This record gives sequence, C-alpha cells and structure tokens, in this order.
Amino acid sequence: MTHHSLLLILSQCVIDGRHVESEQTVRTLLGEGASPMSVLDDGLLPGMAVVGQRFRDGEMFLPQVLVSARAMKTAMAVLEPLLAASNVEPKGTVLIGTVKGDVHDIGKNLVSVMLQGNGYRVVDIGTQNPVEKYLAAYEQHRPDVVGLSALLTTTMMYMPTVIAGFRSRGIPVPVIVGGAPVTQRFAGEIGADGYAKNAVDAVDLVNRLLKRT
Repeated sequence: MTHHSLLLILSQCVIDGRHVESEQTVRTLLGEGASPMSVLDDGLLPGMAVVGQRFRDGEMFLPQVLVSARAMKTAMAVLEPLLAASNVEPKGTVLIGTVKGDVHDIGKNLVSVMLQGNGYRVVDIGTQNPVEKYLAAYEQHRPDVVGLSALLTTTMMYMPTVIAGFRSRGIPVPVIVGGAPVTQRFAGEIGADGYAKNAVDAVDLVNRLLKRT
C-alpha cells in the first residue's frame, strides 16, 4: 500500500475515532520510511481538520469529537518523541489549565489535543489551579499564550485574579479564556486577550494571536 493510501486511512481513523488502528497506521507508515512530519501534516492534521469543521457545523457532537481526540492523542504519543528528535520546531507553546475550584477538564483536554494536532507544544497543568501555579508554570516553560478554562459561573470569577497576577508582574503574555459560562463580553470585562467558544475556535484564536497559519 502506498504512503498516500496509508495517510488517507490514518485521516479516516482520526475522523472515526479508531485509536488502536490510528496508532498501528502511524507505526506502519514510519516503518515504511514516511517522515514523522509527513505523518502529522498529511495524515493526522487533515483528519482533525475534518473533525473540527464537522463539530463547528453541528455534524459531529462532543462525544464523537472526544473519541477522535483520543485517536489523535494516541497517534501523537508515537510521533512526538520522533518530531522532537528531528528538531521540528513547534509553532509555539501554550500553557493551559482549569482555574482554582474547578475540576472540569473535558473542554480543556480537547483544546490541548487540537492545539497539539495543529503543531503547538502544550503545557497542561490540569485542574484546580491558583494564580501562583500559573505563574510558576509560566516561569518554567515561558509559553507564548496562557489559556484559562472554567465550567462553573462561580469558578470563572477567579479568572480575573489570574490575569491580574500576570499584569501586576508586567508579564506581557496573551491570556485567553473559555468554558461553558464564559462569554466574549465577560472576556472583555476581565481584560482577557481573547475568548474561544470551542476547541476549534481556540486554535484559530491562538493562530491569530501569534500570527501563525
């Protein structure tokens, strides 16, 4: 089977959420001499692009997208060490986490996978993060963008505390926000640099902020 055929199969595995087959196809491609970058650019990314478009158009729903994200993540676990070894530069680094008091992580995890699938390095610090943890992670990883997630109307009120923590220290990093109760208006009121209503829009937002394609 040609590389082109295998890449098409890989894209379809991601779209269908077949995570075991997606990993096997990645290993087959690599075993037949395909470059890690080609597997990502010509197999995984086109598949995730279809998933994102269908999600945005209401043709796929969150449970299906999460299954596709798992297939993407499984494949990326094989590819990432090889991409790092071949000195493929990420498009940028995004620090992401759910704010203090909030244990929800599905949306955040989906954003992480979408960003990774679009060539970004993601530092995911999990849930229940106080401002100090965001600042410590920033000092350690020096991300290009910081993302805050919240799923509760009560916990989203902690977002301005995190933003103030960065601003009071004169750290110029763009801070973006998202989550079910968060709106564009709220983002503007708390001084966030951007708002995304879903994972697809989050990738578009990071691309715009960093002027990447």
